[in-house]
Amino acid sequence: MAKPKDNPNYKVVAENRRARFDYAIEEDLECGIILEGSEVKSLRQGSSNIAESYAMVEEGELWLVNAYIAPYEQAKTFQHDERRKRKLLASKKELARLWNETQRKGMTLVPLVMYFNHRGIAKLKIGIAKGKKTHDKRETAAKRDWNRQKQRLLKEHG
Repeated sequence: MAKPKDNPNYKVVAENRRARFDYAIEEDLECGIILEGSEVKSLRQGSSNIAESYAMVEEGELWLVNAYIAPYEQAKTFQHDERRKRKLLASKKELARLWNETQRKGMTLVPLVMYFNHRGIAKLKIGIAKGKKTHDKRETAAKRDWNRQKQRLLKEHG
């Protein structure tokens, strides 16, 4: 994701780098997150992890499950639970579409990037994804290696 150079508010907090390796992402969706104050301050410090997390539609609501946001040291009495379920904000139309997509075989909702947008609001980009088999992962790695080698050869001879 390209960072706008002139915007001081835009900041990537956590990125799920393995998502594109483990899953074939068909499309992505930006949604808001309902956070507590200590969670926002901890995110501003950049201490979070979404690598083991996933999103799910449950009872007509979208949830982020198992995302880690480190405790904020200055918040003594009002501390948050690090791995609690966090509600994600999406329109009813999007929720219905996500529900239909996840009911198909092998489809899941994978968090890709957690960031603060240009207005300083915490956002999460989730992808509608299908799990890759081992041979698909090998193929992806081979393509990546070939592209690197091709770039190297073009650089040497160009």
